[in-house]
Amino acid sequence: MRPRHTENELVTRIKKSFPSAKNTSLRLALGDDAALLKSRPGHEEVLTCDWFLEGSHFLRDKHPADAVGWKCLARAVSDIAAMGGAPRCFLLSIALPAELTGRWFEGFLGGLRRASRKLQCELAGGDTTRHERVLINITVIGEVKRGRAVLRSGARPDDLLFVSGTLGEADLGLQLLRKGEGKASKSREALRKHLYPQPRIELGQLLSERGLATSMIDISDGLSTDLARICEASGVGAVVAEDALPWPRGVAEEEGARLALHGGDDYELLFTVRPSRIQIRRLKMALKMIPGPPVTLIGGISKEKILLLSKGKSAVQEILAGGWDPFRE
Repeated sequence: MRPRHTENELVTRIKKSFPSAKNTSLRLALGDDAALLKSRPGHEEVLTCDWFLEGSHFLRDKHPADAVGWKCLARAVSDIAAMGGAPRCFLLSIALPAELTGRWFEGFLGGLRRASRKLQCELAGGDTTRHERVLINITVIGEVKRGRAVLRSGARPDDLLFVSGTLGEADLGLQLLRKGEGKASKSREALRKHLYPQPRIELGQLLSERGLATSMIDISDGLSTDLARICEASGVGAVVAEDALPWPRGVAEEEGARLALHGGDDYELLFTVRPSRIQIRRLKMALKMIPGPPVTLIGGISKEKILLLSKGKSAVQEILAGGWDPFRE
C-alpha cells in the first residue's frame, strides 16, 4: 500500500514552508547534503539539541499540532538563551506515522514556522522518517560574544538568586489541558505558557553582555531540579525564600509553592548576581531597557552544599529535587 505521502513530498513541503530569510546566517541553506553556516568575528558558537516525544512531552489528543511545532523549537532555543546567546539556525529531525503526514503535519509546520520567525532561528536542514509515534529532535546553533557565555559553574557564596517570570504556570497549564479546562483568563494564561513558551533571549543576552549574571540556567525541569544543577556545577548550596517564589495567581499557598518548586516547562531564567550595591543598581537599570516578565529575588547562594527552603523567620527544610526526570518511576 502506498504511503499517504512520500518522504520526498514531505521534504518538499518543509522547504516550501521555510523559504530562506533575506538576512540569513547561512551561506547554503536547505536543498543540499548539508548546510553552510557563516561565522561572525568576535563570536563563538553555542550548540544544543533537544528531544520532543509523543507520550513523554506531548499528547497527540490534547496538544494542538501547531503548539507541538512551536514548542519543540522554543524549548531548544531556551538553552541558547540560558548561556546568554542568540539562536541562528536549527536542524529538524522528525519521525511520524503515515496517517499524520496530512493535516497534522501542516499544523505542525505552521507552528514551527511561526516560532522560527519569532525567534529569528532559520531552518538549515534535518531528516524525516516513519515511526508509529511522533519523535522530534531539534538541534540549535547559536552564538554568543567571545568570552561572554554564562555558565552554570560561576555561582559563589553570597551571590543573590533571581528568577524571571512566573514559576509553575506551565505545569498548571498542563493540568488544565488534561482536564479540558481553559475558559477563565488565568486558565488561558497558564495554557499559553504550557503550549507556547517564550524563551528569554533578550534577558539572557543582556545579563551576558553587561557581565551581570555569574551563573545561569533555564528552568525546564523545575526550580528544585535546575537549581541543584547550578549548585553542583559551582560547588555551592542555596537558600530559597518560599514567600518570595512567584507562583501563579489565584493558587493556594501550598499548591503554589509546590508548582513553583517542582513544576517544569516554564523556560524562565534562573541566575545569580554578585551582591554589591553597584551590581544590583546596574541590574535594575538594565532590566528597564528590555520588555519582558518581571525578575524576582528569591534567595541566595551559600557555602554549605545543600539546598534549603526558608519558611517565615525560622522554619527551614531541605529542598529535594522533585522536578521532571524521565528516568524516575
